[in-house]
Amino acid sequence: MVDDSRLQRKILSSSLVRWGYEVIEAASGEEALDICIAQRPELVISDWVMPMMDGIQFCKEFRELTSDSYGYFILLTSKSEKNDVAEGLDAGADDFLTKPVNGNELRARITAGERILKMQLELTQKNRVIGDTLKELQRLYDSLDNDLIEANKLQESLIPERFKQIGDSHLSLLLRSSGHVGGDLVGHYPAGDGHLGLYSLDVSGHGISSALMTARLAGYLSGSAPDQNIALEKGEDGSYRSRPLFEAIETLNEMVLDEMETEHYFTLMLADINLRTGEVLIAQAGHPHPVIQRKSGEITQKGTGGFPVGLMSGVTFEQFETKLEPGDRLMIFSDGVTECPNAAGEMLGEEGLETFLRDLHHVTGPALFETLMWKLGEFAGTSDFPDDVSGILFEFQPDPIEM
Repeated sequence: MVDDSRLQRKILSSSLVRWGYEVIEAASGEEALDICIAQRPELVISDWVMPMMDGIQFCKEFRELTSDSYGYFILLTSKSEKNDVAEGLDAGADDFLTKPVNGNELRARITAGERILKMQLELTQKNRVIGDTLKELQRLYDSLDNDLIEANKLQESLIPERFKQIGDSHLSLLLRSSGHVGGDLVGHYPAGDGHLGLYSLDVSGHGISSALMTARLAGYLSGSAPDQNIALEKGEDGSYRSRPLFEAIETLNEMVLDEMETEHYFTLMLADINLRTGEVLIAQAGHPHPVIQRKSGEITQKGTGGFPVGLMSGVTFEQFETKLEPGDRLMIFSDGVTECPNAAGEMLGEEGLETFLRDLHHVTGPALFETLMWKLGEFAGTSDFPDDVSGILFEFQPDPIEM
């Protein structure tokens, strides 16, 4: 209770004490402010007109005090003009009482203030719970984010070499996830004497479940464990060679349906390259067509299309042949390239990809992928692509090596 009139303080304090309130009196705004700093009150009743610091200035200073709880402020005034009321509200007052104060009206105003203070307290408590929950969620998010970073490192480790020289030929690999982890994977494996096996797969969806399935599929096409690679078969002499590619995909299709309880499916392309002759066998299961760019820069895209793996039992697949001449290159991309949209929602498409590759005819190795990603980002207007992007680049030069 703040008033420079001792009598006025005595009258109001008596009523407040009788109603069960604990009252602290102050004879000036300065004295009241010191009390509020030491002990934040829930309710302040202050006269407007006081010497030195008046009620308006005291209210402003009171509102600037930091606190987790709200203080309800009632101004006592003989002023009734709208401009005066607006000034009081602007200063931070919650309510007004006209002097002389009517006891019943004062009690009603205080009761209304208590309701507001109760709601404010409940809101503060709920906000505190929300704040604690957000902190916990942030902790869980940070933990999950760290796990995803480690998962990304593990997924990246599935492709330890992004560039490899095989005789006089060169192999480059591209893998860029749209998030921490993705569902794309590319790789290679020895496929018998003078042969190289390639694979590119794209699991449906994004995120952790897709990445887990990708990791499992990587084991079925491992270059370090040929006995587990379903694209290889063991000869009578104990060596491994490429089995019919369409047969390998059919086997994998049944394995996924029989052994993996998942709604994911994936597209896949397998290739077997004769490193001496340049002859290439390719089997396609819903993956984008392979791209062959001749030494002259001419581009061809062809394939059988095929059905994705893991959707339906009993599906058959086909394989086809093509041939690389010295200086030609074979490229396999996931649909994250051709289906990348620009700001207008238009996809790059196969024709757009061909345009890029013609422009990059003389760019080779990993530099081709780096430049292609830059051009794709320029087309999309962002480097954050909506889908995973992966690719294989095989630049052919015949060499009589022993695999």
